[in-house]
Amino acid sequence: MMDFGFKLSKSSTIDLTDVKTDRFEQLCKQEPGARVCIGCGSCSASCPAASLSGMSMRKVLLAMQRGQDVRPMLRNCMLCGKCTMVCPRGLNTRNIILNICRQYD
Repeated sequence: MMDFGFKLSKSSTIDLTDVKTDRFEQLCKQEPGARVCIGCGSCSASCPAASLSGMSMRKVLLAMQRGQDVRPMLRNCMLCGKCTMVCPRGLNTRNIILNICRQYD
């Protein structure tokens, strides 16, 4: 067997058949705008917490769609509302974040 200087690694694909999206579906019932996010990153660019902690509304919604726990990401949010002001889709991101936090209470 020839050594080409690299190794094949395990696939990083996500098996969506085992993902529990009930929290995201519940969020979409409370705040239908959660499905409208296009992931442009405007929220992250304007977020004062993003440069220090990696807080990103786009990452939060993606993680929820994948059935992951988003509480560690939301702990860094200051609810300043800058993400709401710059969103090209007009999402009420503060309301989305508050609804997510209520789900974990």
